[in-house]
Amino acid sequence: MSGATTGPLSTDTEMLRVAGLHAFYGESHVLHGIDFNVNRGEVVSLLGRNGAGRTSTLRAVLGLTGQRSGSIMVNGRETITLPTHQIAHLGIGYCPEERGIFASLSAEENLLLPPVVAGGGMAVEEIYGMFPNLHERRRSPGSRLSGGEQQMLAIARILRTGARLLLLDEISEGLAPVIVQALGATIRKLKAQGYTIVMVEQNFRFAAPLADRHYVIEHGRIVESVTKDELSSRMGRLHELLGV
Repeated sequence: MSGATTGPLSTDTEMLRVAGLHAFYGESHVLHGIDFNVNRGEVVSLLGRNGAGRTSTLRAVLGLTGQRSGSIMVNGRETITLPTHQIAHLGIGYCPEERGIFASLSAEENLLLPPVVAGGGMAVEEIYGMFPNLHERRRSPGSRLSGGEQQMLAIARILRTGARLLLLDEISEGLAPVIVQALGATIRKLKAQGYTIVMVEQNFRFAAPLADRHYVIEHGRIVESVTKDELSSRMGRLHELLGV
């Protein structure tokens, strides 16, 4: 696997290390030995075709799949045997592809709903500064928000919790180009503030300028690792794997 990180890294620099991760949904074996690491303050993308195992990898990190084996180190702590609520309290925020906005609650009620899992979360005023649209629509029910506003709310909701490791699943999917551009700017701001971000993305053009490293997943395994600096020289290989 070209470009992959090898050898142990200090937990001073490493936020997440996944090693030999296998995961199941019932009897379906969906992950077959996933290995990758994410350093503090990095943006990393998980790329691949539909069904490759990208979303399952995020869900497995949080213990949302069935049986898991291998190792998942979060901030230097082994979490493979921990239940989901304990994993979340290590400072992980998950933004699922389906967004999970409650239609009958206002935008602000949705924002305030998740519990705080760690200190240092963004104040509501800070969040509204980052997402002005949400401030304007704060009294609107979730059912009245546009797709872009729902996606902004799904991201904003986890920023309040104090999470510093953000797992973002297909946040650009189905959104207008102007909204996708705004989400890209948000990712850059969060990175500048020291957040660590793992993105599952089908939209390579969105992920390419944002991520420090890209991992390509195929059939539940990581088959390629490409750094930002290697992108131009490795596009042929990525095209083979992703059809980009």
